Amino acid sequence: MLNILTEPLIRINTSGGTRAVSLPELYALLLADDVEAFPALRPHQRHAWHAFLVQLGAMTLHRAGVSEPPTDAAEWAGLIRNLTPDWPDDEPWQLVVDDITKPAFMQPPASRWADYNKKALFLTPDALDMLDTAKSHDIKTSVAIAANAEDWMVALVAMQTMNGQVGRGNYPIARMNSGDGSRTAFSITPYLHPGGHVRRDVLSLLHHASEVTNDLPLHWDGVGLLWTKRWDGKNSEALLLSDLHPFYIEICRRRRLRIDDDDRLYAMKAGSAGRRIAAAENRGIVGDPWTLVDYRDKKGQKALTLPEGGFTYKRVTDYLTSPGDWGAPLLSQPIQSERDRPVTHLMMRGVRRKKGGQTEGYHERTILIRKKTMNAMLRRNASRELAELGDISKARVEQVGIVQRILSHAIQVFVARGDDSNVKQEHRNKARSWLNRLDEIVDAGFFDALQDEFEQDDRAERERSRNTWLMNGKDGVVDHARNILQEAADSLPCPAIHRYKALENAQGLFEGRLRGSGGLPFLFDDNRESNA
Repeated sequence: MLNILTEPLIRINTSGGTRAVSLPELYALLLADDVEAFPALRPHQRHAWHAFLVQLGAMTLHRAGVSEPPTDAAEWAGLIRNLTPDWPDDEPWQLVVDDITKPAFMQPPASRWADYNKKALFLTPDALDMLDTAKSHDIKTSVAIAANAEDWMVALVAMQTMNGQVGRGNYPIARMNSGDGSRTAFSITPYLHPGGHVRRDVLSLLHHASEVTNDLPLHWDGVGLLWTKRWDGKNSEALLLSDLHPFYIEICRRRRLRIDDDDRLYAMKAGSAGRRIAAAENRGIVGDPWTLVDYRDKKGQKALTLPEGGFTYKRVTDYLTSPGDWGAPLLSQPIQSERDRPVTHLMMRGVRRKKGGQTEGYHERTILIRKKTMNAMLRRNASRELAELGDISKARVEQVGIVQRILSHAIQVFVARGDDSNVKQEHRNKARSWLNRLDEIVDAGFFDALQDEFEQDDRAERERSRNTWLMNGKDGVVDHARNILQEAADSLPCPAIHRYKALENAQGLFEGRLRGSGGLPFLFDDNRESNA
């Protein structure tokens, strides 16, 4: 029932409007670059759905020996069915299959229904989804009352391919370094709409196919669709990496969809004694082509776990320009046809988790990458240009830090009624949110400004570009900091009798420290100040 190969269950936005299509029809449109959006997706599901489409598409084409993706839906249907020849009735592609000994879409077969708890039901797809949220999380579960089959389909994909450790019997995916880790995604793409992005990553994954198996025992005859293998939850059933296809689509939970007497979908669950894939010692390094590798741990390499705050400009510059600390994912590297493009995009996605598996937020960022920066990234491990880009970015981050420290000090002095000797911890705490505000402003334009400087060949032009970014009398870092100091003084409590002195002392300290040896004195020579 609800066969995604034959029924139009997937809604898409195209240039001609919104329509519903089957999975083969979707691939035909994706590879023709005619899909603009998936209206049913929630933000945190974007990478799960994208990765599923890319891995399935690449696996289908690789096994068929097809180098140029077809744009005919019937051809796609035949190629996809070639992955599941043991199931002529399409059970692996149906959302509901009543026979528990047969697979259903993203739902492994088992020996008996008795393992599935009749009282532990998921009545909405968002309850089934990967998000085990904290009370303060901005996305709540169990609210999708008016859900349809598509919502359940996407929730299954997200739950099975992105989940961490959530209580006993619910083990994490192999593509993260621990139960409270992240499956982050880094890829470059010339296109921001799903059609072009999926096509690009499918072709790139096929281009890099031989590299996926580097130092890993994955092999091309291995299991690709893990939900087609029987799983009764026993430790002895755990799959080894040597059992798996390089583009494998994993599952981490024993779940089955059913239909009640009112024709409404719901899900049942069964526990497991251990992980579906026995690869915990790999710490997430299992061939995921979107995963950034962390080399900094003395115990060995591991997959990146997304830190609090997500993809800040400080972290992203480190990821991009410190090849000794971070290993670039395969899909963040350009293929031949992309090397001469004037611009492309670096897309980053991930869910942050805290101890215990609860999610702390979804983070996504897209950065426009120009040709010179792309070429530096291409020659990542032996690139003079990348070293230059790293030096420029690190210097900029350090200079922002100088401005922030000075701004913090000035705000503290204002809250302390202008008395620097009376600054206490409570005054420091009140300054933090204002520093975050400056960081957000810097973050918004950091990479454009960084590449403006990097593209200059003349040293004097680079210096001029940097100094203008720092201070230009309008929207430089220092200019924003001055405005924030004034806004803080207008907002923070200070007795009226002390306010004038407090502001005068705070502004004097701010300007004095900026001009001092520990500040940015080069911005304040006679020529610059007269032109500001």
